[in-house]
Amino acid sequence: MLVRGKQLRRQFKRVNRLARELRMIAGGLLHTEHVILAHLIVTRRCNLACSYCNEYDQSSPPIPLDTLRRRVDELARLGTRIITLSGGEPLLNPWLGQVVRHVRSRGILAGLITNGYLLTREKVEEFNRAGLDHLQISIDNVRPGASSVKSLKVLDRKLQLLAEHAEFHVNVNTVIGAQDASPHDAVTIARRARELGFSSTAGIVHDSWGQVRPLGAEQRAAYEEIKRIGKSSYARVSSFRDNLAAGRANHWRCRAGARYLYICEDGLVHYCSQQRGYPGKPLEEYTLEDVRREFRTMKSCAPKCTISCVHQVSQIDAWRAPQEPSAPAGLAPEPLVQIGSASD
Repeated sequence: MLVRGKQLRRQFKRVNRLARELRMIAGGLLHTEHVILAHLIVTRRCNLACSYCNEYDQSSPPIPLDTLRRRVDELARLGTRIITLSGGEPLLNPWLGQVVRHVRSRGILAGLITNGYLLTREKVEEFNRAGLDHLQISIDNVRPGASSVKSLKVLDRKLQLLAEHAEFHVNVNTVIGAQDASPHDAVTIARRARELGFSSTAGIVHDSWGQVRPLGAEQRAAYEEIKRIGKSSYARVSSFRDNLAAGRANHWRCRAGARYLYICEDGLVHYCSQQRGYPGKPLEEYTLEDVRREFRTMKSCAPKCTISCVHQVSQIDAWRAPQEPSAPAGLAPEPLVQIGSASD
């Protein structure tokens, strides 16, 4: 009876989530002057130290709950449809469940990106009650390596925990081209994710500009196999990775700063995690005029960008509103960050 009850709750939440996602897509197609997705940093600190990552430190305190609630409210003012909580490692913020609850109270889809190390049954149940919609767990290799310990060997028990107790959608993301991992590792991780009933995605490793690193023949073969394994995943509705895997540029209209916002720990709006520094404007001062300007601004880093969330959000507007051919004044030719990172 308890198992049957859990299955019914999962099914109800799945249908409810799908309905809200369809409303989000319809609203995005009808209207351009609102944010679709925002990444909100809840702490810069991380419990790990992956050598390829430039999005963490080991000393920053968690952002206070009241501050995060205000930032969620500001994103709601801009019409944001999805807020993904990220870091650092967001599970190091002790108020994370309350932040998820506040996001949902504003009628916004709630997502979370985590390395999974700190997941417990209690945390999963808290997220169930708070109304979390999506969780992405990142796994880099089958066994721990020098550059990353986010391995299937360590995290498989966390995946089993999620399979048994999570009432939200779970996606397992791995990276093609990550250090200390063979291409076959990514295939093994994708297969395990599907075996447990999760969706699976594969990113392509990028440099400090968020730009693609070409894949070798073995890596491309693994990429094609992961595409086949994860063909039913909602997060794979895009063809941009095919071009990147083949070393080809994408010709697209990046809507960062408009349909997608990255909110750092200081509450500033940036294009994305790899182009921190512009616009660099406090979220509470960000206006509809900023959204309009960035919607029509061409980004010089776009052709070989691997940041999947920005690509996917921008597809909603791929057919309309050509962009201006010049970068906005103040956009530096180099990003603030300088160390390579894997795509989200």
